[in-house]
Amino acid sequence: VAFELRGGVDAGKKFVDGLALHSHVANIGDVRSLVIHPASTTHSQLTPDEQLTSGVTPGLVRLAVGIEGIDDILADLRAGFAAATT
Repeated sequence: VAFELRGGVDAGKKFVDGLALHSHVANIGDVRSLVIHPASTTHSQLTPDEQLTSGVTPGLVRLAVGIEGIDDILADLRAGFAAATT
């Protein structure tokens, strides 16, 4: 799952920092729920124009949903969204 947060890079970083359940890693294919903010991690060495050319927008967040309980996943995402808006 990928989505864009209003607020750009700052909101993306705050979202990831606000999560407790999701692991902040760049890999996929795990049984755990994972999160990555490409603009501040995997694509941070690129210029903003290079990031956009590669499909990475400032507020883009990518999630891989794992096998944890749905209520726990949703609660964690709510905490991330709350953190992104502060």
